[in-house]
Amino acid sequence: MTKPPWSLVVVGSVALDDVDGPFGQRPDILGGSASYCSVAASFFAAGSIKLVAVVGDDFPEAHVELLTSRGIDTAGLERSPGKTFRWAGRYADDLVTRKTLDTQLGVFAGFQPRLGEAHVGCELVFLGNIDPVLQMSVLEQVRQPTLVACDTMNFWISGKPDDLRRMLSRVDVLVINDEEARELAGVHNLVKAARAIRALGPRGVVVKRGDSGALLFHEHGVFAAPAYPLEDVRDPTGAGDTFAGGFMGYLARARDISPAAIKRAMIAGSVMASFCVEDFSLDRLRRLEMHEVVDRFRAFAELTNYEAIHL
Repeated sequence: MTKPPWSLVVVGSVALDDVDGPFGQRPDILGGSASYCSVAASFFAAGSIKLVAVVGDDFPEAHVELLTSRGIDTAGLERSPGKTFRWAGRYADDLVTRKTLDTQLGVFAGFQPRLGEAHVGCELVFLGNIDPVLQMSVLEQVRQPTLVACDTMNFWISGKPDDLRRMLSRVDVLVINDEEARELAGVHNLVKAARAIRALGPRGVVVKRGDSGALLFHEHGVFAAPAYPLEDVRDPTGAGDTFAGGFMGYLARARDISPAAIKRAMIAGSVMASFCVEDFSLDRLRRLEMHEVVDRFRAFAELTNYEAIHL
């Protein structure tokens, strides 16, 4: 009998986004790091994902229904009086450059993650890019997780460096983009930056590089996961959080954090991110079928499969 996946608690933001770009405008769409991460993880470990976040009384019930339809436990999704966290942004035609037009924290400004009995014993923990003080508060509540991974962002790197470093000393894997890795380490070269970050505590550093894929730096060396070449990219919002969800969801399904499993999880993250960017918000993941995920795994294998050369 197959064992059930490890349980995964995801703590982060659930938001409403207004996105503008070359493929049009989409107001009031589902966003937030915890939304993308949880839904992506559910493709590998449905029924084992537990979400902890806060929304306002204006948050559409249809979005909650999407989460629960994916087998995500939303008991930790707190609904508070007030407005849901909102972000508005505009992408340039290249879909690389992005300008934030508006940020309204709403009830997220007072977010204090409170973990219940169903959360504190989870084997896996993912901390979205919230205040490192809040990330630390989560780590003080969980019992003995098998693996803790987290994300962060420039705002916390420059604004709360001491709190961030204290939190990183308790983390196994940091998931971060290349610009943030350079800023956190204070060096431009990514190899040196990853070494410096690992010295702060994380055993592994995953560096997201957009359409250049992702790099894993760990005690066994370096592993590169390619980005899938796509003809149609419509909205890159949430791609990094979707990567994290695929990464953590695969580890939950595999019940394994060996170096080989971590490498496969990198591909799982890239697979899920490649679907996310094909449409706005979580719309592509909403209609995604598991056979498509399997097919894209095979396509990723072909991207990197080659015969050894003999000289």
